Amino acid sequence: MPFEMEMDDLDKKLNGVFDGKVVRKDLLHRIKKGTNVPTFVLEFLLARYCASNEPAEIQAGMEAVLATLDENYVRPDEANAAQSRVAVKGRHKFIDKVHVRYVEKDKRHWAALENFASQKVAIAEKFYRDIDRLLEGGIWAEVTIAHNDIDEDNYAFYVEDLRPIQLSRFDFEAYKEGRSKLTRDEWLDVVLRSVGLEPGTLSHREKLHFIARLAPLVEANFNFVELGPRGTGKSYFFSEFSPYSTLISGGQATKATLFYNNARNKIGLVGFWDTVAFDEVGGIKIKDPDTIQIMKDFMANGRFSRGVEIIANASMAFVGNIDQSVEQIVRSSEHDLFLPLPAEFDLAVMDRFACYLPGWEMPKTSSAYLTDRFGLITDYLAEAFHYQLKHNNRYEEVSSRVKLGSNVEGRDEKGIKKTLCAFLKILHPDGAPSDEDFFEYVEYAIECRRRVKEQMNKRKPDDEFALINLSYFAPDGREVVVHCPETKGIFATLEPARRTLSGKASSPKMVETKEPEAETHKSEVSSGFAQTAEAEIPEDRHYTIAYGDVGHTYDTIVGPYLAKAKKVSIEDPYIRAPHQIANFVRFCETVVKSPTVREIHLLTGYDENTDLAGVESKIEELKQSLLERDVVLSVEIDSKIHDREIRIDDRWIIKIGRGLDFYQRPEGWFTIGANDFSLRPCLETKVDIFKPT
Repeated sequence: MPFEMEMDDLDKKLNGVFDGKVVRKDLLHRIKKGTNVPTFVLEFLLARYCASNEPAEIQAGMEAVLATLDENYVRPDEANAAQSRVAVKGRHKFIDKVHVRYVEKDKRHWAALENFASQKVAIAEKFYRDIDRLLEGGIWAEVTIAHNDIDEDNYAFYVEDLRPIQLSRFDFEAYKEGRSKLTRDEWLDVVLRSVGLEPGTLSHREKLHFIARLAPLVEANFNFVELGPRGTGKSYFFSEFSPYSTLISGGQATKATLFYNNARNKIGLVGFWDTVAFDEVGGIKIKDPDTIQIMKDFMANGRFSRGVEIIANASMAFVGNIDQSVEQIVRSSEHDLFLPLPAEFDLAVMDRFACYLPGWEMPKTSSAYLTDRFGLITDYLAEAFHYQLKHNNRYEEVSSRVKLGSNVEGRDEKGIKKTLCAFLKILHPDGAPSDEDFFEYVEYAIECRRRVKEQMNKRKPDDEFALINLSYFAPDGREVVVHCPETKGIFATLEPARRTLSGKASSPKMVETKEPEAETHKSEVSSGFAQTAEAEIPEDRHYTIAYGDVGHTYDTIVGPYLAKAKKVSIEDPYIRAPHQIANFVRFCETVVKSPTVREIHLLTGYDENTDLAGVESKIEELKQSLLERDVVLSVEIDSKIHDREIRIDDRWIIKIGRGLDFYQRPEGWFTIGANDFSLRPCLETKVDIFKPT
């Protein structure tokens, strides 16, 4: 039968520990596709009508849910018809969001229903006295609205009955006790299933990404940004998951809407919501520069001044799309990963981001990732997050457990620790995690902050943000530097060209290697590389040699990585023609400048047009020349090879897209660059230098 399901171990455990607070998520997915009702409202109905695992009962329950929605849920465009229905029938039950406010002029409280579209509904004191959240932002409820037939009264409708859909009471101690009965990994999977995802389809890193998406819902004044491809569900958690979060479009980004309306003396969205999220952040239009200044103040410390001092707990989340290739952006000298942000978002705004989630690593939304298992009722988990945002501070706990490196500056430290606090609240509400789990979160939090700092450093014309090697000290005392996967070894991002005051980019620093004099001994020749190795510690590099570039030689590309080499292996299928063999000789001249190298191995290929006798005689002459310098050359032939790479025995791999043959032919043998290859123009090619992990 379509609703039949065999519970797995986690389903059984979750039902036992959180009895009455779980729901089958596949039922939600089936209904959700045909309605725009918030997720937590649907799950309220599912918990009422489908609290069973029997297919026949679930079928009947699903029909009851759909009938209830059809009868009681008011869509915004049906408000007039709904009011007419109450006037004709006398009363009707609706599912709607209800606010209660005190109106000083009238000296009384009025209820307002969002989709019913009435701002002046009479309500008895008992409702807002017993359910105080009606006065604090409002709640979703089943509310019976009755028509008032007394002509003398100044209202047409009144609340006859009200039953909250959101929890009217939340027991955090019971929540903690339930969490304590599951392992960390079990709870991680429970949280993912609760937001509708099947953890078995996700890698561990992807799981952490989804947890990070929840961070603004659980940590006060948490500034979050996620940029990535379309269709990865970036805005879902802020629009559907929590009744304490609001998602707005860029057009609403005014200081009156967001922060404070001076004309009405009324606080804006940051005063009513736990999280204010901006969808399609690239489309934000900010005409008043004061808005950005107030935003900076609020993002920095949760307060701002608009004639009066305002303090609020709201987090700010910015989500948007990157239309360009991330790989191209990080390798570009002109662009950075903040490219989609609006021009009004300057470095001061960016510096306030605690976490940059790499949206390009998130899977595209599809049914393959949706769970058909049990999870916590969305509203129950959202209540746990809301409670912790308001009442639970883990900052001192985090500060006492982690020691950060010297490159971690003030805003870095604050951002890293706030991300850590969010992870502890989400995954360990019942107490402290193990060292293994805690330092996994530390690395993730540092990576998310480093991503912010790397892109600011790339954009800034000076070295203000140059301390990008953020680190922490492990329990054994080791200092661990954390990298961002997308930029590790990418020279254009890690060592960006600096713009001069004229606006032009300065050239990246090159390692200069002086040509030795003809009669210098090998030990003296090699000292150039030894000094380079001491001054410039080799690191991963990824860059492109552009067409026409000069200054690139085997010395500058390969030389810095030979300081400790004993054996160098080169794979290149094209060491056949005279100029290709000449390039290989020049490569060997670079290698022998390193005093430690004792062996060169060449893997190449020949075809039917190769002059084998000519090639062999030249290679044999080179072998003898190398033996005089105590270096053995071995040659292996394999006509099927296609790759081009250089391997050094201390694990460095150097890949040059064109192999050794990346120079243009000289215009003549009596032109500059004919003999000095540092002056010869190059063909375009990519260079990747790295150590495999």
